[in-house]
Amino acid sequence: MGHFNRTTRLRKAVLTVALLAGWPAGWTLAQASPTYSPEQLDKMVSRIALYPDPLLAQVLAAATFPDQIPEAAKWADQHHYLTGDALANAIAEDHLSWDPSVQALLPFPAVWEMMAADMGWTTDLGNAFLAQRQDVMDAVQRMRQKAKDFGYLRSNGQVIVTGGPYIEILPANPAFICVPYYDPLVVFAPPRAGFVVGAAISFRFGVTIGAAFRPWGWGACRFDWGNHVVMINNAPWRRVWINRGAYVHPYRLEHWDAARRTESHKLIERSAREREEARLGHRRVEEHRHP
Repeated sequence: MGHFNRTTRLRKAVLTVALLAGWPAGWTLAQASPTYSPEQLDKMVSRIALYPDPLLAQVLAAATFPDQIPEAAKWADQHHYLTGDALANAIAEDHLSWDPSVQALLPFPAVWEMMAADMGWTTDLGNAFLAQRQDVMDAVQRMRQKAKDFGYLRSNGQVIVTGGPYIEILPANPAFICVPYYDPLVVFAPPRAGFVVGAAISFRFGVTIGAAFRPWGWGACRFDWGNHVVMINNAPWRRVWINRGAYVHPYRLEHWDAARRTESHKLIERSAREREEARLGHRRVEEHRHP
């Protein structure tokens, strides 16, 4: 709570200095960052707090681009029949203009469904991450601690849950990212008498993230919880409220390097054939299912 109060006082001080400096009041107020209470942040992060750290990092970063989410979700739905290298090649070939953190989530339809279906929540999450990163990370840790204390959050065949002082959730297989399914109203509250806590979190969907997805930061995403640093693509994510219109996170988008386009020409042609075959196969299945 003390950090939250200090953050609020700092924002008020910045606003006062801006007004004294002669900036137009309307412009200054329009640029003022939002402020969320710890209780609001706890509720906001509850539906993603138990995601594995690499996936959580990408979700938080992507949420700061809410204007890109609907179109990306549409693209993901149109290409849902693609997986693995074929999907990575399709993303590269289409030269998508969205931020790489947004593109990084295209293999996860369940995540897209959640984010696109509730744009109010997605926008608030992104704004909170831009304006109150430390507070958001603290909220994630509070919720994880609750789930762990109540016995719901534990290591299993899909994830490794570390102990304190900061709780990490890491994929048991770094190349296979599972999406946990759980009810926040259940896992962050004391279990009812007779309730099987081990069944509260399930892992019904996972994605193999191989080397083909490295250009979008996969394999190099983690948190430095103690210092409130988010590492994406092996670099600190420094996009905040004040620089959100100009900041560009460093990525090596090798798929788009002109020098590699000639080398990968055959691969692209093969991928195009695979995409067309997959599309036709999907259409045949749909025609059979709905004659």
